[in-house]
Amino acid sequence: QLQASGGGLVQAGDSLRLSCAASGRTISNSVVAWFRQAPGKEHELLAAISWDDGSTYRADSVKGRFTISRDNGKNTLYLQMNSLKPEDTAVYYCAATRGYIGAPRTAKFYTYWGQGTQVTVSS
Repeated sequence: QLQASGGGLVQAGDSLRLSCAASGRTISNSVVAWFRQAPGKEHELLAAISWDDGSTYRADSVKGRFTISRDNGKNTLYLQMNSLKPEDTAVYYCAATRGYIGAPRTAKFYTYWGQGTQVTVSS
C-alpha cells in the first residue's frame, strides 16, 4: 500500500515536498516513481528511483526543479519540488513496480498506486 501526502495550494515560485509511505509489504526490488495527472491529460512520469541501488530518472520537464529521494529506514519516497509553476498544477501519484531494469516510462507498467495528492500552484 502506498500513501501519498504533502500536496496543497501554493504560489508560483514556492516549494513543496511530497511524501509517499509504503506499508504492508516491502518495496525492496522495486522501482518507485512519481507521476502527475492534470485535468484532461494522461499520467506523466516525473521521476523514478530504484529502491535498492538508488539510481534515479527525472523527466526533462522537471530537471533542475524536482528531486526524488527515498528513506530506506522509513520506507518513504519523497519528491522535493522547487520553483513551482502554475503548469505544475495536477494530482500527484506515487507508484511502484517490479520486474523491470530501469524505470518504465508509462503508467500502465506500474502495479501499485497511491491515492494521489492535489498540488495547485497559483500565479
